[in-house]
Formats: sequence, C-alpha cells, structure tokens
Amino acid sequence: MTKTGPVRTAIFPVAGLGSRFLPATKATPKELLPVIDTPLIQYAIDEAKAAGIERLVFVSHPSKAAIERHVMDDAALRADLQARGKAGLAAALAETALRTPEDDVIFTFQHQPLGLGHAVLCARDHVLPGPAAVILPDDLILGEPGCLSEMIDVYATAGTGHLVATMEVAAQETGKYGILDTDTGTAAAQGRLFPARGMVEKPNPKDAPSRHAVVGRYVLDASIFDDLAAQAPGAGGEIQLTDAIAKGIDRVGLAGFAFSGTRFDCGSKAGMLRATLHLASQDPEYAEVLEDYGLAPRVAPAA
Repeated sequence: MTKTGPVRTAIFPVAGLGSRFLPATKATPKELLPVIDTPLIQYAIDEAKAAGIERLVFVSHPSKAAIERHVMDDAALRADLQARGKAGLAAALAETALRTPEDDVIFTFQHQPLGLGHAVLCARDHVLPGPAAVILPDDLILGEPGCLSEMIDVYATAGTGHLVATMEVAAQETGKYGILDTDTGTAAAQGRLFPARGMVEKPNPKDAPSRHAVVGRYVLDASIFDDLAAQAPGAGGEIQLTDAIAKGIDRVGLAGFAFSGTRFDCGSKAGMLRATLHLASQDPEYAEVLEDYGLAPRVAPAA
C-alpha cells in the first residue's frame, strides 16, 4: 500500500446545476456565489495554489462559461478600471486571476450529470503523473494552513494511496455523509490520521461504523481513474467517487485526515449563511450590522 510522486494536479468538479440555490443559480453558477465578496471558487483556487499545486483542471459544463470568465484574467476589464481611476481594484483582480502560460489551467466538460466520480474521470486525460487532489468548492474550509496543504504534507508519509478529509460529526448526522470504517487500533496512535478498512455512504446512524465523515477534499492515487472507468453506475445512474475509492482500499490503502480548519457546507443555504456570518464576525466593518440583529457585540473599527 504505497504511493509515488508528488501531488501536482487539483481537479475542481464544477459542472453541477446548483438546484438547491435556484433561482439564484439560474444564470449564476453556484461556485460564483459569494461569501461576503469572494466567490466560492476563488477560495478553492487559493487553497490549491497555497498547497503548491501545479495544474488546475476545472470540470465544468458548457452552460457555465461564467466560471472560466471569473477564473481567467480579463485584461480589457483591468484596463477599463485603470482608465476610470480604479487602479486598486484592477490590481486586486490581477492578483487573484489565473493567466496562461504562467498558470497551468485546463477546462474540460462533463456534459451529462453522471455523478462526482464521472466528473473526476472526465479530468483523466489532463492530470499530471502521480496522485491527484480533488476539491469540492462548495465545501468551504477556512483555516491556516489550508486543508489541502495539510493533507499533502501528511500524504507524503501516510503510507496510503487514498487520503480523504474527515471531520467528526454527531451520531445522528452520520446519515448525511460518507462514513469511514476506521481501524481504531491504529488510528489512536497516529493523531489526526485515521487508517480505514472501508467507507459506507450515508449509513443509518445506528449502523454507522464511526463518526468520521468524509468532506470535500481528497488526495487520490492515480489508480482511481482505472477504478472509475470500470465502476458501474449506482443509484440514479451516477458513478460514485466513494465506490471507486472503496474498490482500491485493499490495493493502495485509505485513511481519513482530521483537518484543523472550519468547514462550511456551502452547498446549502444554511451553510452559506453560516460562512458569511463567520467571516463577517471577524471584520470590524460589519460589527454594526451584526449588532443590529443581536448577533454580536459591536467591534471597534480598526485604527
């Protein structure tokens, strides 16, 4: 159960329709919905870049061209802002944008909604040799260092080919997640690393093998693509990433990693609100607004 090579590629599955946020996502991809003033996709990109990722592969849908427009540099827009005397804003856009050839960025398409596993498989031809990371942008994980940075650091010595981000959830919440069947005999000895012998997708809480829930960060052995290609569709005709990961456990190994950051499920309205309030509570600019709604004491403005 060994792995080889550095983690050089990050895959961003962004082809979903965002139906839980309709009508807001009728014309705006859910990945571009902002938390305060930063779109979810930007948090994910920043996390990947901070982790030293070389190639970013976006698996999108033809109807979501706005994602590429946001991700890539817009020199004409920056020039217009400069001409209007908004040099600071133009500089901020330049700092966050990706541009070729300096940045290794690829867009490819998932034309049919055939599941997360299928979306990852769509990136196969564009992944650099070695293991690959998968980032789900609507799982916002805030913290320093970033979740993916922590995972890649651990992956170098973990001794497993598949590493998944996990967090401990309440017993009654296990039915909402993929849950690791952890090897408790070794997990306690390895701190935040939890070797696993299996994974159960959304178990009945009374049957859950643990409370270690898998969330949207993965570092996967390159064999995942062969396993996905051979994976039969499951419920709803979708190819499940968790099924393909489970298939490779005996060959490459699996472990969960308890990241240090705070995770927000921004695939839900409640999660987006929590993330917004969390960031707002840390910024004196919004103290008065929060106080108006009884959410926090007023914070003195920064000097």
